[in-house]
Amino acid sequence: MNFHGYRHERQDIVNPSGNEPFSEILTRRICRRAVLNTGVAVGSAALLAPVLLAPNATASTQGLSFEELPKGMDKTHHVAKGYTAKPLIRWGDPVLPDAPRFDPMNQTAGAQERQFGYNCDFTAYLPLPKGTNSSDHGLLVVNHEYTIPGLMFPGSVGSALPTRLGREQAEIELAAHGLSVVEIQRDSSGAWQTILGPMNRRISTRSTEVAISGPAAGHKRLKTDADRSGKKVIGTLANCAGGVTPWGTVLTAEENFDEYFSGNPAKTAEAGNYQRIGFEETVWDWWGEFFPRFDMAVEPNEPNRFGWIVEIDPYDPHSIPVKRTALGRFKHEAANPIVNQDGRVVVYTGDDQAFEYLYRYVSHGRFDPAKPDANKSLLDEGVLSVAKFHDDGTVIWLPLIYGNDPLTEANGFGSQADVLIETRRAADLVGATPMDRPEDFQPNPITGTVFAVLTNNILRKPDQIDAANPRADNKFGHIVELIPPGGRGIEADHTADTFRWDMFIRCGDPSKPEHNAFYPTPVTQDGWFVTPDNIAFDAKGRLWIATDGADGAAGFADGVWACEVEGPERGKTRHFFSVPIGAEMCGPTFTPDDSALFLSVQHPGAAKHSTFQEPITRWPDFVDGMPPRPTVVVVTRDEGGPIS
Repeated sequence: MNFHGYRHERQDIVNPSGNEPFSEILTRRICRRAVLNTGVAVGSAALLAPVLLAPNATASTQGLSFEELPKGMDKTHHVAKGYTAKPLIRWGDPVLPDAPRFDPMNQTAGAQERQFGYNCDFTAYLPLPKGTNSSDHGLLVVNHEYTIPGLMFPGSVGSALPTRLGREQAEIELAAHGLSVVEIQRDSSGAWQTILGPMNRRISTRSTEVAISGPAAGHKRLKTDADRSGKKVIGTLANCAGGVTPWGTVLTAEENFDEYFSGNPAKTAEAGNYQRIGFEETVWDWWGEFFPRFDMAVEPNEPNRFGWIVEIDPYDPHSIPVKRTALGRFKHEAANPIVNQDGRVVVYTGDDQAFEYLYRYVSHGRFDPAKPDANKSLLDEGVLSVAKFHDDGTVIWLPLIYGNDPLTEANGFGSQADVLIETRRAADLVGATPMDRPEDFQPNPITGTVFAVLTNNILRKPDQIDAANPRADNKFGHIVELIPPGGRGIEADHTADTFRWDMFIRCGDPSKPEHNAFYPTPVTQDGWFVTPDNIAFDAKGRLWIATDGADGAAGFADGVWACEVEGPERGKTRHFFSVPIGAEMCGPTFTPDDSALFLSVQHPGAAKHSTFQEPITRWPDFVDGMPPRPTVVVVTRDEGGPIS
């Protein structure tokens, strides 16, 4: 996710490993295939066409039927003809029954902890009753990634400028982070509404206790004055994409947590660790002035308690969220599980920064649908691996296990906890492949292949340019497909040491040779896109792609593009939805029958000179005095039936 407020996407390199970057591997991969396929060099578009396994009979190959939405950018959202997109819940709307009405001029932390938080990102739909496939009644789980004081508070100077505020505003910010769990239902007219039901919940960084489990729980590097056990922490930070487990819990990823701490990391015992994460000495973050745990000079171990995958049980409003340390600590984006053919649970997750890595977790134990509570421990015992790509079209999963060379005491690792606390450094040492900002990383439940979204990387150097890979300054991003052995669907072995890989889409305008874009099937001028971020699969295995940064990279609004992944229209992306000016698109989620699509519109109105008093849009209310409000919208088809 890009930060359009005072918290920002890092554009420097914090990976010092010198491991061979993906761009160079891709170059050799393309050249190798040219020789094998034809014996001579041919156009890059032809060479990027993936090698396919036999198609799954249940996967859609028919092509999408909606009328494509024209590109553009203005003060409101737009959806394809024949569909309706309505705001469902906005920043400040009530989540708990005793929540006061939202008053942007008189906000309090107590009120915010009962209201929908700021900057909605990931969404998950969980049917009600539990265990059913209901598409008319369920729980909507939404995380809240970060805050923008300049758009939240009266008198702030601007959404992209450092604004020092007082303790009261800092308390509100803490309360606006975390997650919301909201009951939702479709009424007799077909319209969705929120319900202030008994399972509704706000999880906040201000007051919610979160447990720490797995190999790093209780380690001395996680202990603080406030928590001598090293097994509990208040809140969860910088929550980005996530996933839903087979046993009905939600996983949410802590991403840019380094942006929240003040103090000088070089003066702590964790200096090398924090440098590898990307911590800098900063004067922008004022939380540490009021809350000592966010000041590294006071609590030097507190940052080690963030950067994890957090598991939440939305069906139990009294349950304690858990940080699952076995899945590693880094700037997580997404955590998408799938049950392997042998019952083991596999979770795919990316590390969202330039030249970082793709990871896979494989549980030791096996999923038992008859014992949902017992399944939660599956995320505490397993093997975390990191991806190494080869130009022959294979990708190897390298396990990050303490004691295996080089993850030994000689390199500063005293236990598996140390390996997981410093996952990035461990991945450096085993030789993982640096990628172009890994974001969503998700298996297709129909075909069994896995799609890795790489948003962009403007730091790729000119000396990496050649005829087959000309984008040193990768503004547009791409999507890679990983193919497990064993065929499609339930036959795929997601625990295998070796997968195959190939390019699915290289984003950009295919009509401009300098973009060197590639789509497996030709697209229209409205169909090409840039800066992919979150993805979702519908019930037929079609891919829906949300973007972040299209306005800066290509001059049109972020939104949703959809495509088939099989058949004659494989990779023919079509424009479906666009956000208002200043916003990014996040968190696409379908109901089980595909009749509703939930989308998060994050930071509407965010721009350098956009303020609370004078925003560039007042979406979605368009009421004088009301600031722009991050909002989840629900999309339905006017004639009813699946969205396609």
